[in-house]
Amino acid sequence: MKTKNYLWLFVLITVSIVACKNDTPEVSQKKIDEINLKRGDIISCSPGKEEFGTLEFETSCKGKAKDNFTTAVKMLHSFEYEEAEKMFAKVIDEEPGCAMAYWGVAMSNFHPLWSPATPEELKKGNKALEIAQTIPGKTNREEGYINAIAAYYNNWEKTDHRTRCLKFEAAMKALHSANPEDNEATIFYALALDAAADPSDKTYSKQKEAGDLLNALYTKFPNHPGIVHYIIHTYDSPELAERALPAARKYAAVAPSSAHALHMPSHIFTRLGLWDEGIQSNISSVSSAKCYAEAGGIKGHWDEELHGLDYLVYSYLQKGDNIHAKQQLDYFNTITEVHPANFKIAYAFAAIPARYVIENKLWKEAANLPFHKANFDWEKYQWEKAITHFARLLGSVNTGNLAAAKVELTALQQAQNKLSEQKDAFKSNKVQVQAKAGEAWILFKEGKNDEALQLMKAAADLEDKTGKHPVTPGDVIPARELLGNMLMQMKKSAEALNVYKASLRNTPNRFNGVYGAYTAAKESGNSTQAKEYSNQLIQIAQSTNSDRPEVASVKTFLKG
Repeated sequence: MKTKNYLWLFVLITVSIVACKNDTPEVSQKKIDEINLKRGDIISCSPGKEEFGTLEFETSCKGKAKDNFTTAVKMLHSFEYEEAEKMFAKVIDEEPGCAMAYWGVAMSNFHPLWSPATPEELKKGNKALEIAQTIPGKTNREEGYINAIAAYYNNWEKTDHRTRCLKFEAAMKALHSANPEDNEATIFYALALDAAADPSDKTYSKQKEAGDLLNALYTKFPNHPGIVHYIIHTYDSPELAERALPAARKYAAVAPSSAHALHMPSHIFTRLGLWDEGIQSNISSVSSAKCYAEAGGIKGHWDEELHGLDYLVYSYLQKGDNIHAKQQLDYFNTITEVHPANFKIAYAFAAIPARYVIENKLWKEAANLPFHKANFDWEKYQWEKAITHFARLLGSVNTGNLAAAKVELTALQQAQNKLSEQKDAFKSNKVQVQAKAGEAWILFKEGKNDEALQLMKAAADLEDKTGKHPVTPGDVIPARELLGNMLMQMKKSAEALNVYKASLRNTPNRFNGVYGAYTAAKESGNSTQAKEYSNQLIQIAQSTNSDRPEVASVKTFLKG
């Protein structure tokens, strides 16, 4: 009798083991190790508990793995890519057969609105997807998510980033259409639309479609990190920025544990010229980024800190607040090592010092602006490198050294050629704007006014058509503002006034743009508008005790 009972118990145990194996398919540990997943404790620098917003994302993952998966997706929506990957790695350790965890790893290495994924990131994402695609038992919906991001990774060695973004968009559209009640599919489809949007499309067709999708969900799920975050990215343009202001003022409270969430609202504040809000946003972001670098044992500084500093210095300069701008610049000059080394930090290294000297018309310093010593090769970043050459060119032109200016013009033209050869149309156009503007000012100083104006107008038109990169607060100086400056030096103040007005529509409350409009109005005899712009400048510089001569000038005008 005992023998029969033991036999029956053995059968039950065997069946249970088989059932468990069927529920959680075995995945080779060797294959998992080959992904080389980021691992470690999750870093959060918020003063209280970890807060990344709220959402629900149904998957086949179970138990603790399910909860960790949800947290990982929250981080993913706030572009906390490294922390998200570490959390997805936890899910894989807890439940190796959770196919969507590998989807998460691939998404964490995608970062669609930043720089294109590196070869190392593409290899990692591809390996994760290879595992995800072989795991049985996935739902059709899960298959759709995995296949959608696979559309981006497929044939990555031979296909450019933009083409693969378009494929991801098409796949997400299909997933969204097949699962109209799946909020996450809708939200990630909106992100895909933003990633695939053509910067030169001034109808903003994809962004408007994305905005409609997100806004329909925003009232129902106001604390969803992806909804509020992607609304900001969707409307990050002069024509649409006002639509994102409520989301911008909400996002930091939704996900205070994310340094990026603390920074991201400043994109809209910058677009709308709301400098005080931009400053507070980036003070918080930079502080969080410093904490993250220390907690994570990062050698030197984290790239998010430099990103926040770029916006912070820009905002201080637009208030005419040289005291705080110089404090940040002095601190910035102590930084030589940032991780990860990418185009975002290269841009900040070039733009921060260039902005300071150009905004303050420190032409001698601009003419001799050095390349910042950093832990990367400047030759890999031609667009960013061109910013320094452009600052030198403007400095040389304004100090009367046209020979030196022509040397910098040649450097700009060479950078543009390299970017054109790399088929990077956006960055090539950005450098072409600088080259045209620089050449225009050289022609002007040579007395060739008609040629100079024609070329300067072409530079301004190209810049308007190209737009700004979503990572940057703006060009170091708007080309249309430079056109206004040229017209003023040609004593064409009435025409200059119209140009400054057009520039301010794209870059409202810019300190030098407003001052330029004031001087143009005053010199063209339009005292009413001169008074309006002088009051606007005083309002912008209010509470800063600005020592800028422009502020003193408008105050004298108003007293007179």
